[in-house]
Amino acid sequence: MKKLLFLSIIIVVLLTACGTNAAKQAGGHSGAAGMSHDGHKTDAPAGGGHAAGHGNQDNSGGIKSDAVKALWTLAGGKKPQANQDTSIRIEIQNGGKPIEQFDVNHEQKQHLIIVSKDLSYFHHIHPEYKGNGVFEITTRFPAGGDYKLIADFVPTGGSAMNKMEWVHIEGAPAKSKPIQPDASLTQTVDGKQVTLAFDRLKANEELTLTYTIKDASTKAPITNLQPYLGAIGHVVILTDDAEQYLHVHPMDETSSGPDAKFMTTFPKSGVYKIWGQFKHNDQVFTVPFVIKVP
Repeated sequence: MKKLLFLSIIIVVLLTACGTNAAKQAGGHSGAAGMSHDGHKTDAPAGGGHAAGHGNQDNSGGIKSDAVKALWTLAGGKKPQANQDTSIRIEIQNGGKPIEQFDVNHEQKQHLIIVSKDLSYFHHIHPEYKGNGVFEITTRFPAGGDYKLIADFVPTGGSAMNKMEWVHIEGAPAKSKPIQPDASLTQTVDGKQVTLAFDRLKANEELTLTYTIKDASTKAPITNLQPYLGAIGHVVILTDDAEQYLHVHPMDETSSGPDAKFMTTFPKSGVYKIWGQFKHNDQVFTVPFVIKVP
């Protein structure tokens, strides 16, 4: 009887060991492979993380920038003329369908930047959202020639993105100005002395831009800058060919001067034009600089 009981115990132990080894060979810990810790089946890739997105969604369910398109219509489809009111219509689509909702980003649903080909002309305006993915605004181009239009927006459920378009304006062109790095990074604009400094200047490295703003006459620091679009200021940066665009927001949006600090990364070596925009005594002023990034 004792021998029979001993043999039964040995058989149970052997069967349990075989079952455990089989589970290990199948790739599981103590359960079947392909199961999560809560016992539900998971399709997550072997390396962990989320499954790949589908359609026009990114892995977190947001809208993919590559799938978003902007359809531009100027002057109702006619040839736009310099020094005339020109309507600009921008329809934002995702996968061929209008995007219905946009987040308010720095007090606006869309920022529209307009620059001339030589970057001598800069205009920052805000089209009105009409619904069904359509933004509209009327403006004037100061001279004939080519202009880059840059629509900057945040679709609800997506991240900040921009769409660009070159347009040609009929009329007498302005005299082209060469894009050359400034010998001095101090300028006087609208009674303000503005100096731009960098903690370092190198491509592909995060760096800090610091604007120091003083009264041009007294050299006294200006400490009562007003919020512009919800922040102490805004900075727009373009490569000299206007093909790469950066819209930079301040590190401390609630600062009031005299210093305004911004953080960015220049994507490559080369010449860039930088526009800083600030507000003082209820007036917005724009300070342009041209730099060369090693």
